[in-house]
Amino acid sequence: MSNCRSDIPCVWKKFRQSNLSGKVALSLSTWIGTGLLPVMPGTFGTLAAVPLILLLDNLGAIYKLLILMTAIAVAIWASGMHQKLLDQSDPREIVIDEVAGFLLTMLFLPCSWLTISLGFIFFRFFDILKPYPIKQLEKLRGGFGVVIDDLAAGLYANIIVRIILLIY
Repeated sequence: MSNCRSDIPCVWKKFRQSNLSGKVALSLSTWIGTGLLPVMPGTFGTLAAVPLILLLDNLGAIYKLLILMTAIAVAIWASGMHQKLLDQSDPREIVIDEVAGFLLTMLFLPCSWLTISLGFIFFRFFDILKPYPIKQLEKLRGGFGVVIDDLAAGLYANIIVRIILLIY
């Protein structure tokens, strides 16, 4: 492990020392600094994904799916690079996984403040509590391990929101 703890000064130090790909990875993995907030970075990372969800609303289904797949690939790459640069396993400032998970939560749901709110609440619920098998997925290594548990939480949240919309 490095002598640099995973905290804000360390991230800035690694950012300044990194080449272009390192800077891009750190910027994306923290979702342009959202993950550097001192409290609840995952919650704020999820909130910071809302403008992206709103931008995607008018796109067709295939484009939404392609953007989700791209976001997942970028999240895996950026998270893996972030871990290597900081020599840490799943540091709390990585929030691009929440962005990818929330994009999956909202995939093919009607875009309204109700669905965004329900999606947000249930995504955070599953991401924090990590019911089976999410907890086991979190143990996977590298960028894939950082992202996959959030995708599972996003899938659970998507299903719950769909059920709620069917009932009401």
